[in-house]
Amino acid sequence: MSMSAIEPGTRLSDRFLLEDRVHQAGGATLWKATDEILARPVAVHTFSPEFELVDEVVTAARAASRLTDPRLTQVFDAADDGDTAYVVTEWVTGESLVDLLAGGPLEPERAAGLVAEAAEALAHAHEAGLAHLLLTPERLVWTGGGTVKVLGLAVDAALTATTSDEPAVEDARGLGRLLYAALTATWPGEEECGLPPAPRDDGKLCTPRQVRAGVPGTLDAITCRAVLQEPRRNQPPLASPAEIAEALADVPRPAPAPAPTPPAVGLRSEAPSGLTVAGSPQLTVVGPPPGGTTISRALVIAVVAIVVVAVGLGAWTIGRNLAQPAASGQAAPSPTASGAAPSKGPVEEVKAAKAHGFDPLGDRTEHPEIAADAIDGKDSTEWHTDSYNSAEFGRLKKGVGLLLDMGRSIRVADVVVELGGTKGSSLELKVGDSNDLDDLKTVADHDKASGTVTLTPDKEVSGRYVLIWFTRLPPFEGRFRGTIYDVVVHSPGSA
Repeated sequence: MSMSAIEPGTRLSDRFLLEDRVHQAGGATLWKATDEILARPVAVHTFSPEFELVDEVVTAARAASRLTDPRLTQVFDAADDGDTAYVVTEWVTGESLVDLLAGGPLEPERAAGLVAEAAEALAHAHEAGLAHLLLTPERLVWTGGGTVKVLGLAVDAALTATTSDEPAVEDARGLGRLLYAALTATWPGEEECGLPPAPRDDGKLCTPRQVRAGVPGTLDAITCRAVLQEPRRNQPPLASPAEIAEALADVPRPAPAPAPTPPAVGLRSEAPSGLTVAGSPQLTVVGPPPGGTTISRALVIAVVAIVVVAVGLGAWTIGRNLAQPAASGQAAPSPTASGAAPSKGPVEEVKAAKAHGFDPLGDRTEHPEIAADAIDGKDSTEWHTDSYNSAEFGRLKKGVGLLLDMGRSIRVADVVVELGGTKGSSLELKVGDSNDLDDLKTVADHDKASGTVTLTPDKEVSGRYVLIWFTRLPPFEGRFRGTIYDVVVHSPGSA
């Protein structure tokens, strides 16, 4: 069969029935087709006689077919018999990142979780010697089955003859752009992708935190280390998907929460952005996804069962309490008794009056000249400890810290601390009305910390002094050093 004779209704290898031409450009045509043996939809690329990259595309597709990561588009078949050449891949249903951003930027954790999944998948691909090189928001999809899918690995680059001398760096930069887009709903790349261009200040790309309030400093730094390929927060550029995956490893992976039974699911074809024809049709499947009715019925049954059990237990408890009144002299616990958990109502940020590098167990000074940089609200400034020969302060003392003088006694709801990106910090939160270490009470702690950490007391506590106390330091340039970029103290009100 001649490549020029391919049209709707054509069968390839007596198996793949070409049904709808999705788009055509550059001598390559993308079809929605059916695998008649396995009765499933597939995407098929065919090529005109003038297309000169058939060998490269088929070779790339065959290499990609050996990868097993489910977050990468599966390649089912790739053939070139001289007369007919084609590549058969998975037909992916779902919403691209462009679709997800139609209502505005994603929540930071959700954005980071999506990109972390993509980074892990691409890290596996790079281990096998394969790169993407053309990452755009259209190539990152949240599927109808509730998973992340990266479209076009190796095949997109082959279709457009895209190469790179530094493929790992190029894909790291691409992942950084995806994270930037997810956090800001703007695109920092040069190509058109369906999102507005990222803003610039005097020709320089604005950071995510400059574009959108509420972006955590840690994610802002990770994004800049990838997109700009420059160090941030004393951390080097992120030069590979594996490094980005590691940087995002501790981010929760919340689902983007599509509707349980959506009326329609967009179908995303396996086509490179470089070959997309403007105005090409988008196919949809009307009706809920398979199995949705069964799942919904099961959920309803489960919820009803839980409610019945809860009502029964509640009735039994009330009856038991009525039958067995409290013993004489035994008072019911007061909700305002000493030691009650702090209020969960609205909190307010309280600015510290002063900050001190706190080293009462050593020479009593720990970079006091930069302590104020941790409370100035600027992500570009920091306070840090001295550098030590071990995580335990060279066995010279039990800890050092940053002491905040709030100027008055306040109730402490929580303290948010922004650390460097390196794991390994162990922290304690101490509060009291004296700046003597022995008089400060430990009210919260966190081990193996990095990034943004929230220290929340489990009981109501108040005091004038708030101490972030390092009991173990993370690695830093061959030694060990603690770093604090910002501290925010929240209070439910003055004491």
